[in-house]
Formats: sequence, structure tokens, C-alpha cells
Amino acid sequence: MKHRSNLSAISLYTGAGGLDIGMEAAGFQTRVAVELDPDCVATLRTNRDWTVLDRSIHDIPSKELLAAAGLEVGETDLLFGGPPCQPFSKAGYWASGDSRRLDDPRADTVAAFLRVLRDTRPRAFLIENVAGLAYRGKDEALRLVQRTLDAINDACDTGYTATLLVLNAADFGVPQIRQRAFLIGARDGSELGELTPTHRALDRHDQLELDLSATLLPHTTAWDAVGDLADDDSPELRVRGKWADLLPSVPEGRNYLHSTERGSGPALFGWRRRYWNFLLKLSKEQPAWTLTAQPGPATGPFHWKNRRLSARELCRLQTMPDNYRVAGTLNAVQRQIGNAVPSALAEVLGLAIRGRLLRDDTVTSLSPTLLPSHVDSIPESEPVAPLAAKYLHMIGEHTAHPGTGKGFSAAKRVPCSDP
Repeated sequence: MKHRSNLSAISLYTGAGGLDIGMEAAGFQTRVAVELDPDCVATLRTNRDWTVLDRSIHDIPSKELLAAAGLEVGETDLLFGGPPCQPFSKAGYWASGDSRRLDDPRADTVAAFLRVLRDTRPRAFLIENVAGLAYRGKDEALRLVQRTLDAINDACDTGYTATLLVLNAADFGVPQIRQRAFLIGARDGSELGELTPTHRALDRHDQLELDLSATLLPHTTAWDAVGDLADDDSPELRVRGKWADLLPSVPEGRNYLHSTERGSGPALFGWRRRYWNFLLKLSKEQPAWTLTAQPGPATGPFHWKNRRLSARELCRLQTMPDNYRVAGTLNAVQRQIGNAVPSALAEVLGLAIRGRLLRDDTVTSLSPTLLPSHVDSIPESEPVAPLAAKYLHMIGEHTAHPGTGKGFSAAKRVPCSDP
């Protein structure tokens, strides 16, 4: 892929490279990446010639990062990464807003990211998947980040501030319903502002009723993403376990709720007694539901052909290019993809950062390149198989879930208070 520009980037917690691919498409060149997981490291080295440091970020001095990237302090255009999901487990280290705490070897993943930000002073930064930031009325984590940024600003004469965006990837053309939180800021204090969705949920079989003045496109569907691929009958994609023979009786685009007293199938389960993606099957007419990193044998989304999704299909739904190969077994691929950011969403964010924060006027003439093309004709839904005889004994009355906080395990929970 040719870069639209040659802006420099440092990538932390790189994973399989979902963010990096999108930033690359937006014109940023990953000069150095930091990733510890061996499968992810193999993926990165298989596909790109980026310098990859395969050690914990806590063990890598910022000077080493800059040297590996061939950059000086202040030269990096973008520092980005997706810290793992426990960034505020040690929030006590942040409470004083003292930037020296970022050097504490016990500090968490976001603290390590901000330590690198303090030492490298990039023009802009992006932090993805920050746990706790998206909860309404719960802004403690965001305030902790900003307090640390304020300490960095005082020490380094910078103007970093953090803007929170919570985006659904499907609203930007990604063929997957996937919500992610992003903290984005610039060294000069510029704010990114809101990103206006480009897509929305529409009935693509009822085009006559569309508002012709609307500028939003229909959500990109799973068929748009993978419909041109030949069906894959590999043995490794076969569904296994107790519920494998039940999946063919679930209609396309539905889950186990089909087989409850409020569904249209035989009542095998209580209403909402299972997790949402239990026996969840893709619909050709809708985006995929969120791809999970560690699915159980009955955890979807499954293909409408009653099998697991192939590695190529997973990459397509995550908007990774066809020439990008994720290394490892299918389980390893699923874990890497499930933890990644959809690359097309990263491209949208990269273009916005480049135009709004880095003041690149040429971005206005650019459009995202990683989105699947719209397909006009979508085949009919797959036929539904009769209920397998082995499940007939389950038909009967089943108690519905009693409501939020009233399930089987609610009584075992110990109430917790806010810190």
C-alpha cells in the first residue's frame, strides 16, 4: 500500500495491527511498534517491515523507542495504541496528578502510554479501548487522564488535552457493529471535535422509502464484506459441542431467542436466560455483530452456513486488506481479530487527526479506502433445518430471566462502592 503521506507514528500495544493498518491508509507510517504477544508479533513481522520491539512497554525506555523510530523528541506526528482493558486498576497511582508516577514500574498500561507521551511529545495522540470511559456519569477515569496530561503540560510546556469519542464502527461503514472508545488530543491543545456518522441502519429492500435528501448510506452488510468469497468447508470451521446440531434450526440473523416461548421456534430455553451471542448467526442483510476474542463452542456470530467464520472472513469483517495474513491457528486468529480495532474505522480517525489536528488541508480531497463496496443484490436467507431429534426432550415451559440484577448469580454478588 502506498502512503498518502509520510507522517511518522509510534505504535504501542500494537496487537495484530488493526489500528496501524488504518493509520497507514490515512498516511501515517509506523516507525516502531511495541507488542509482547508472540502470535501478534508474528503477524506484524509477516506483513510489514516495521521495527517491532517484542517486549513489555514497561521494560522499554522512551529513548530506545525514539532511537528505533529514528526520531527526536517532538518529531513524532502521532502516538497511538490500544492498552489492555485494565488500565485503571491501579488508579491510586494517578490520584495526585504527579507525572513522576508515570515512571513507577508498577504503573498500569495507560500510565505507561502517557509516560511515552511525556518523553516523546508527539504532535497528536490516540488511546483506544480505555475501560470505564464510556459509562454515563462515570468520568473518573477521564479526569485522571486529564490530570496527568495537565502535569505533563506543566513540566514540558505542552498543551495536551483529551477528547473522548465513543463510536460504533458500523456507523462509519464497517461491516460490524462494534463500539469503541477513543481518547484523542494534540500537543497544541487543538480538539478533534465530533465525527459525524456516514452510515445508518436502513432496509435495503425498501429503497423507495429512503429519504432522497439524506446523506447517510445504509450500513455495510456482512454480505458486502464476505459474499464474494467461496464457501469454506474446512474441518476446522465445523461447529462442535453440545449445541452444534441445534445451530441449523436457528434462522439467519437470529440467536437462541428464536427457541424460546417469545420466539417463533420450539421453546427450548427461558427468555434471556443465555448470553446474547449464544447460537448467534450472521444475517446477509446486516452488519456482523461484534467479533469476540475468545468465543466458546456455541458463541457466535456464526456464518449463515452453520459454521465458524474463516480467518479471511474474520479479516474482511474487521476491514483488514486481503493481502494481510494473521498468523497462527484459527483460535489465535480469532483472538487477534477480536482484540483489534476495525482498520477502516482507524483510517477514518487517522484522516480526521491529520486534517483537524495536524492541519493538513489535502485531507479534504481524500476518502476512506478500506471499506467494502456496496453490493446491490443480496441472496435470500438460508433455509432453516428442522429441530434435531436430540433436542425434542427440551421442549416445554422455561422461566424467563427475572430482570436486570435479579438473575441466578445476583444474590452472590458483593456490593461495591465507588472509590
